[in-house]
Amino acid sequence: MHERKQLMSQHAMAFIALPGGFGTLEELLEVATWSMLCIHSKPIIVLNTNGYYNALSDMIDKAIEAGFIKSTNKDVIVMCDTPQEAIAAIKSYTVPTTRYDLTWTTNSPM
Repeated sequence: MHERKQLMSQHAMAFIALPGGFGTLEELLEVATWSMLCIHSKPIIVLNTNGYYNALSDMIDKAIEAGFIKSTNKDVIVMCDTPQEAIAAIKSYTVPTTRYDLTWTTNSPM
């Protein structure tokens, strides 16, 4: 499975999470973590179709409130309600400046 993710990440210009189950959530949170660790610098978009990911957004806010996520890091994941918003978010994406300043070798996943 990791090899599949590595291949996808090497060829993707962005990550877009559509409504899904455990696998989607796992992959979404993994690419968010990889972004925080400076393993990649690609947009991470959540397409919040019909409010599907409202609970995830609330959970992220709760983690910020509890001190597990810095409020400045919330922008690592961009929530969009429509495909048009997702495309606009990809086009206007800037890498968050609050990520950890880590350097990875060529053996990194991305």
